[in-house]
Amino acid sequence: MTHVSHTAFSIEFFPPKGPKGQVRLDRTMDELGELGPAFFSVTFGAGGTTRSGTLETVRRIKQRTGIQAAPHLSCIEGTEASVSELLDEYKAAGVNRIVALRGDLPDGMERPDVFRYANELVAFIKARHGRDFHLEVAAYPEFHPQAASASADIDNFVRKIEAGADSAMTQYFYTADAYFNFMEEITARGIDVPVVPGIMPITNFEQISRFSAMCGADIPRWIRQKMEGFGDDAQAIRDFGREVVARLCQQLLAGGAPGLHFYSLNRTEPVRWLWHELGLPTPAARRAGKA
Repeated sequence: MTHVSHTAFSIEFFPPKGPKGQVRLDRTMDELGELGPAFFSVTFGAGGTTRSGTLETVRRIKQRTGIQAAPHLSCIEGTEASVSELLDEYKAAGVNRIVALRGDLPDGMERPDVFRYANELVAFIKARHGRDFHLEVAAYPEFHPQAASASADIDNFVRKIEAGADSAMTQYFYTADAYFNFMEEITARGIDVPVVPGIMPITNFEQISRFSAMCGADIPRWIRQKMEGFGDDAQAIRDFGREVVARLCQQLLAGGAPGLHFYSLNRTEPVRWLWHELGLPTPAARRAGKA
């Protein structure tokens, strides 16, 4: 079991769809709130489809758990006026951290209208709000699927940091060397901000395969072959997925990663299991003097 200190651990949710989804998320945020993450993040739907849902979820998290929530804000939100309005709403709600992204373009949109890239959104937020918000941006250890080249993707990341981003969280991946190589590349460019690995638990291999195909995350052949060999044995898939992801987290932390950001998919158990397996600190353990 790994003992960890001086690192930050966070968890991502997406806004629920419908009453049943809200009940499920309420239960999940209550249960994962007991782990004492540094913050929760809340995703933002393409084309602004969940703008109100993101704001409501952020408010609900803080009300139910007392833990800070970082809303995602994307370039596709539209105009400077609409982004300014949303920033004011977040500030009024007590938000102090925002995840600034380009965002996935809706069908038919070739490029955002005002902010073409995340660095432009970061610069706008910094110019308007200064230090009101800690700004997170995205990083891609296996490089963004739409980047012209690996070096061009590093250039894009550097621009986001130079625009004023304070830290980053990565797309998920399953090869630790991808993260360490990325860190070496940005360090060579003079970038020294925390870059927290994004961790996607594996419980449903078909689902993860779909996600990975869309976002460009690589599933190593040895993992894929092993998973496919389990067929419909859901328990074997979950057990192997736990082993693979826990080992990845251990490698990352041992190699100096400044924390982990867990993609929960609004589910409790995968994140809670990893948290305890890795020996990550909890409020209860701190009170008992164990962390």
